[in-house]
Amino acid sequence: MIADVVRSFTDYSLSVVGAIALLVIGWTAANWVQRMVARGLARVPWLDQTLKPFLARLAWYAVIIFVLVAVLNRFGVQTTSIIALLGAAGIAIGLALQGTLANVAAGVMLLILRPFNVGDYVDAGGDVGTVVEIGLFNTEFKTIDGLCRIIPNSKIWTNTITNYTRNPTRRIDIPVGISYGDDIGGAQKVLLDLLQGDRRILDDPEPQVMVKELGDSAVVLNMRCWTKVDDYWATVFDLNKAAKIGLEAAGYSIPFPQRDVHIIGGGPDPGGKA
Repeated sequence: MIADVVRSFTDYSLSVVGAIALLVIGWTAANWVQRMVARGLARVPWLDQTLKPFLARLAWYAVIIFVLVAVLNRFGVQTTSIIALLGAAGIAIGLALQGTLANVAAGVMLLILRPFNVGDYVDAGGDVGTVVEIGLFNTEFKTIDGLCRIIPNSKIWTNTITNYTRNPTRRIDIPVGISYGDDIGGAQKVLLDLLQGDRRILDDPEPQVMVKELGDSAVVLNMRCWTKVDDYWATVFDLNKAAKIGLEAAGYSIPFPQRDVHIIGGGPDPGGKA
């Protein structure tokens, strides 16, 4: 009987020593894998800096889980049941945190596919601003009036994204109205000269002035040109001002909406009694 106890104690001690050795080796291997993954991802220039440590840490957790399963198996624990239990727990946690996990998944997609970068001016599902930071859970915008807006990544990913600064150039369209009695060709020449005289306007595609529509009170001309994206707003503001000054200096009038009132039937005499 004593021999059986000694044998059992020896076997258990060897299992404990083996488990400790396996944990030490596994811990060392996990750290090595994390360093190797981080070193490999560092050579990928297009991958976001936020995503690189996340993926490296994910590799570390994968090795640690594998080692823990191996240790439990060494003590005779049915790892199949544990894996099934962990899977069920994972599903329960996933359902409880589905909103958070959706943000993480969307954040990973944003960091990999890069529909926008930090510093871009974008419209993401109605949220407009300059991108300050792209995280795994949310993205920070700075609005045009200086406000900080934190947007969940899942909201951004599931909506249409318009990136205003991705392309180096951007088109400008400015409607300008003139009176029906004015010379259309002359007004077009005045506006075209304004466009051609602005050094911020690109020559290719060449600027144009065309008749956009015949409105209720005016013939609407459209000034169309292309400029560098950094010059867009300043050019728009200056062209609006220059168009009014230029047309008025050339003798053209910029009409405003008018309404004719017709009185039908006889009304009371203003000089008489009602």
